[in-house]
Amino acid sequence: MIPKMTDAYLMWVAGTEQIGSAELIPVEDPSTGEVFTHCHAASVSDVDYTIIQAQDTFKSGVWSKAPRHQRADVLDTCAALLSAALPELIALEVQQTGRPIREMNAQVPSLTKWFKYYASLLRVEEAPVLPTTGKLHNFLTRVPLGVVVLITPFNHPLLIAVKKLAPALAAGNSVVLKPSELTPLTSLRLGRILKDAGVPDGVFSVLPGYGASTGQALVGHPLVRKVDVTGGTAAGRAIGTIVGGNLARYTAELGGKAPLIVFESADVQMAVNGIAFGSFIASGQTCIASTRIIVDNKILPDLLHRLKAKTLLIRRHMGAPSNPETMMGPLISMKQLQHVEELVEDVLAKPGIRVEAGCHRMRGMSRIDETNFANGYYFAPTIISATHQHSILRSRIWKEEAFGPVIVVVGFDTEEEAIELANDSEFGLGAGIWTQDLAQAFRVSEQIDAGITWVNTHHRNDPSSPWGGAKSSSGVGSENGIDAYHAYTTTKSTIINHASPEEALATDDWFREGTGTVRYG
Repeated sequence: MIPKMTDAYLMWVAGTEQIGSAELIPVEDPSTGEVFTHCHAASVSDVDYTIIQAQDTFKSGVWSKAPRHQRADVLDTCAALLSAALPELIALEVQQTGRPIREMNAQVPSLTKWFKYYASLLRVEEAPVLPTTGKLHNFLTRVPLGVVVLITPFNHPLLIAVKKLAPALAAGNSVVLKPSELTPLTSLRLGRILKDAGVPDGVFSVLPGYGASTGQALVGHPLVRKVDVTGGTAAGRAIGTIVGGNLARYTAELGGKAPLIVFESADVQMAVNGIAFGSFIASGQTCIASTRIIVDNKILPDLLHRLKAKTLLIRRHMGAPSNPETMMGPLISMKQLQHVEELVEDVLAKPGIRVEAGCHRMRGMSRIDETNFANGYYFAPTIISATHQHSILRSRIWKEEAFGPVIVVVGFDTEEEAIELANDSEFGLGAGIWTQDLAQAFRVSEQIDAGITWVNTHHRNDPSSPWGGAKSSSGVGSENGIDAYHAYTTTKSTIINHASPEEALATDDWFREGTGTVRYG
């Protein structure tokens, strides 16, 4: 049955809800596999109209030239209204992502920190004055770029949108957001929240759609001055090629295959808790999921025993995402489930592989509620080890981003071997180290090729802390912090000559008669 256009979520364009002229997008509940609503999508003509509106608004100066304290006040109001909308946003995020409500109850309220951080940054930012030679006053200011496009993924729809949106708005840009076609609903809800907070019409728009059509039209538009994307490495490279053709700015947070090293001195139970969180939060669908567990052979049997017990506990508490007792939910789609199954089948076909836990799609009924796992995209939390370690190291699951609740465990004998295993990847986004030896923590963290390294913790995220990769397959640039704000601006240098007319006439007449010394520079 084709849904009525009026029943579907509308696009958010320049301060109003609007009908899209592309085909409607079905939105599934991953826990049931059922389509529970539809969403309007933007065509190429919708994209062009929206970007022109955004450009006109930028040129008007209503936001781009508004006093910084005014923009800061609006961002603070965004935080307050976001807080007021939490119950609705959390419920919608749970339904469209399939992530447990216990995760969303923790994550979504934290998003106000990004609006507050960049509001504060606007109020305290200092403009440098440079030591230019002569009677010159040379100062720098940060000015917005223009129209910027944000491309966000399915796994953290609101979190990643806000991480990008807050600095982009703080800088004074006009923003067009394209959420994942799998999870567009909460991003659309942001439109009304920001409008009510005082963001002028035309400054923020949300255009749902598919990457090959809506996404390509957005990133290739000649009026777009920056694209900021979070997604897979292949898509990031393709988008970068298009953006580079327009000589626009580009930030990309891409793939990851995070190593997690556990040294002999580590508190084993702390490490197990950290592995479980780093590996199975969001059903493993995070770019910094700790998927390669590298353990000192002296403690490997004890750690595996405890990790299997923790994994079985999680499995017993899988159920409906809306159930507060649920610890882990489904994968986002059938396509993602099949991808994880393919990688697991590949490694299981190799010699010497041991299944410690999971390795299969879940079926049957939940122990904590009436959820029928077979209807959704549930995959059991999985641990894989090997009697012949080289089998794992040659497998796809060691090399490729799975984006699922699957971890492989290998052992090491020396610190040098652990570092070599950790760096055996084309990716370099996140990494974890577990040790009670402070000197070792410093020594090893310096040698890990990752943009973010956590010691005795995992997946810590703060608006002040940069978040980006150290290798090209994990992206370019970073989110968070002052760097992200600067990436949404360009530097304007102003040089004022404050010499008296007499001094200027004596030194700055380049074409005066005679052969006397003249300035240069």
